[in-house]
Amino acid sequence: MRLARLASVLIALATLAGPARAFESEAHVIYEATPDSPVLRILSTTDIEIFEPMLRAFQERNPGTTIDYTVASSTEMMKALVSEGQAFDVALSSAMDLQTKLSNDGMALSHVSTATARLPEWANWRDQVFAFTQEAATLVVSPAAFEGLERPRNRQDLITLLREHPERFRGRIGTYDIRSSGAGYLFATQDARTSETFWRLMEVMGGLGTHLYCCSSEMIGDVASGKLAFAYNALGSYAEPRQAAGEAIEVVMPEDFVTVMHRTALIPASSESPGLGGAFVDFLLNAAWSGDPPDYYPFATVNPRASDETPSLRPIRIGPGLLVYLDDMKRASFSKAWLDAVVRE
Repeated sequence: MRLARLASVLIALATLAGPARAFESEAHVIYEATPDSPVLRILSTTDIEIFEPMLRAFQERNPGTTIDYTVASSTEMMKALVSEGQAFDVALSSAMDLQTKLSNDGMALSHVSTATARLPEWANWRDQVFAFTQEAATLVVSPAAFEGLERPRNRQDLITLLREHPERFRGRIGTYDIRSSGAGYLFATQDARTSETFWRLMEVMGGLGTHLYCCSSEMIGDVASGKLAFAYNALGSYAEPRQAAGEAIEVVMPEDFVTVMHRTALIPASSESPGLGGAFVDFLLNAAWSGDPPDYYPFATVNPRASDETPSLRPIRIGPGLLVYLDDMKRASFSKAWLDAVVRE
């Protein structure tokens, strides 16, 4: 196991691990067991540094397995699985709607086990898409940027602040670019379904020169550095550990509503090692739903009663309702309205 413990080597060329990839990956790492060991290939939207403890823990329990972990945006993940038929054994994504579409289009394998059987109905769709996190879309703010101002309690408060102090916030706002971020598109469509305030906020943010991002980590980093005054809909699961570590950020949970997404796991139909994929899915679900998650599980405890205890939480449900905004005409219409409000090209 010496190699398994040491092998956290970032691979610069993805072609070293398999067939050439036309989709764009953000990072790629191989945790090698032995040169001839079976390979578990995971495609994920989660950064390596966040998920590495889980990967190492799985390998310790399965010492004869090499893990090939690729990070890509949810949009590129769909390209890899749908357009290119890449043979990954597990797909982990923050874009629940795209995972649901993969299943709906016959591109996911069914998996039934004691781990999947313990999930509540809302966390298991068709024995193919499995929820393993609860993560809130939050407002991440720079305390320095809000000096002398009250923190906004809801979206209307935020709109009022932006209108009353435009020069303080001009060019210092961040959110997802829904054209490239599947999670960002999911959050935007869910926010729009929940409240018309979303569109008023987008109009005001757009008028102040909002910066667009692919992912939460970059947004949060720019808030911490002072480049941004706040990031809208950044994942609290990424921001809270950084705040606890002393970075100059604060996490605000809006009182009007908080959209809660679930990262989901599935086994792609193109998998060459579905048995290994299923073993990893079970390992992940057991950690997530244990009630007292182990240290290597990198997210907050899953609470099945969270929305009952905190009425402002609006969990996104896995299911066919997520496919509505993936319709080509719906997507084009929504994207145009968003671009007109935020980008104003």
